[in-house]
Amino acid sequence: MELLEQEAESQLIQRLYARDETAMAFFYKNYRAALYHTIWSIVRHDELAEDILQECMLKFWLAFPTYDASKGRLFTWAIQICHNLAIDRLRAQRRTAQRTHSLTADLHGGLAAAITFRPEHIGVRDWLQLLTPADRQLLELLYLEGYTQLETAEELKLPLGTVKTRARRIIRTLARVIAE
Repeated sequence: MELLEQEAESQLIQRLYARDETAMAFFYKNYRAALYHTIWSIVRHDELAEDILQECMLKFWLAFPTYDASKGRLFTWAIQICHNLAIDRLRAQRRTAQRTHSLTADLHGGLAAAITFRPEHIGVRDWLQLLTPADRQLLELLYLEGYTQLETAEELKLPLGTVKTRARRIIRTLARVIAE
C-alpha cells in the first residue's frame, strides 16, 4: 500500500514540476483540508485561515520548482509553507496592532501637550531675532508655521537640498549663539 502511495506522490511531483495545472488542482483537492486545519490551528479565524490557504497555494505553485524531494515529502513541504505563512501573518497583525495601539495612546496621552505647545512660551521668537531676515523666514516657515521642508522650498523658491542645508546651518549657529 505504501509503495503505491509513494508512486502516486512521485507521479504528482513530476506533473507539478511539469507545471501541470490539473496536478495542482488534484493536490489542492486532496490536501486542502489538512493544510487548512494546520493554518486554522495557528490563526483560529475561519476567514483569515482561508485567505492564508489561498496565499499558500499560490506560494506553493510559484515556489514548486525549488522543491527537493530528497529533503522531505511533498505534504511536509506544503505544511511548512502554510505554517510559516500563518505565523508571519499573525506577527504582522500584532505589529500593526501594537503600532495602532501606541499611536492611539500617544494621541490620548503624550501628544496632547505637544498640540497645545507654543514656542513663544520659551522665547523662540526672541532667538529668531538674532538671525538675518532670510534665515528667520526659513525657520519660521519650518518650525512656527508648520511647513514641511518641501513646502518651505516651494514657498521660498529654493531647491529642497538648499532648504535642508540652510536649516541645519541656521540651527547649529543659533544653538552656538544661545549657548554663549
